[in-house]
Amino acid sequence: MVTSDLTTPDLTTNLCGIELENPVIPASGTFGYGYEFAEYYDINCLGTFSFKGTTLEPRFGNPTPRIAECREGMLNAVGLQNPGVDNVISKELPKLKRCFNKPVMANVSGFSIEEYTEVCRRLDTEEQIGWFEVNISCPNVQGGGMHFGTDPESAAAVTKAVKAVTKKPVIIKLSPNVSDITEIAKACEEAGADGLSLINTLVGMRIDLFRRRPVLANTTGGFSGPAVFPAALRMVYQTAEAVNIPIVGIGGVSSAEDVIEMMMAGACAVEVGTANLIHPYACRDIINDLPKVMRKYNIHSLKEITGAAHPCQKM
Repeated sequence: MVTSDLTTPDLTTNLCGIELENPVIPASGTFGYGYEFAEYYDINCLGTFSFKGTTLEPRFGNPTPRIAECREGMLNAVGLQNPGVDNVISKELPKLKRCFNKPVMANVSGFSIEEYTEVCRRLDTEEQIGWFEVNISCPNVQGGGMHFGTDPESAAAVTKAVKAVTKKPVIIKLSPNVSDITEIAKACEEAGADGLSLINTLVGMRIDLFRRRPVLANTTGGFSGPAVFPAALRMVYQTAEAVNIPIVGIGGVSSAEDVIEMMMAGACAVEVGTANLIHPYACRDIINDLPKVMRKYNIHSLKEITGAAHPCQKM
């Protein structure tokens, strides 16, 4: 039903106690440290963004090739390439501060509980960081990453350890590569997580028909893009039924309609990933489209639709 109400819809939302002007968040690994995209548009239009996954020491990442195209998406096996937490603090964040005046989400990765906690401890004093997004679900590295996100006890252990070194909200990023994502979600909630983000990429691969070998040097990589949206939406919906903490929906989002669908499934904010790599203005355009789409569906405030698709609406 199309509404005749011409008042400006309310795009604001709240993520773990911090108010956002809108729910659109570029996902980690697709937006660098922000200032790169500031050359294209004013990134202060964003709700916030999750900066590139950061580890304790610098990482070069996986061997090349580490990107592969596929229908309705892409595969990546970048392998958490980043300059390390000390360089992020001394070089990346000062450059970001000159072009972004809102709290930013720090995406943190690690290969041990000690690494997760140390990275968060060093970043904790950085004023511009509003949230920690703790990635326990990266499928593109060996000896860590996704290991912590596929076992409830390990996920809970990381959550508890990180919560002990920071007072900032801790959002745990979950893997879809499990039999029941709600079990991991509940373990993180019980361990003190302030929120959850889901989903990370699905594991996939491509084969070069001429070489008769995998396209990616890593053999497998993270599958993302529009094709994963229905699977991501299903997991957000199921997780919203299982927990009572905020959810950031991720996975194949590329339009304002996708944002609203994710929020109706139970998300209070939505990350946009692969779309940024295809079209650098994707998040800006989604934000600009939201008021028109909200009017189309008679939505006056985004806060009122979080969880609206559930039989007993969750707020």
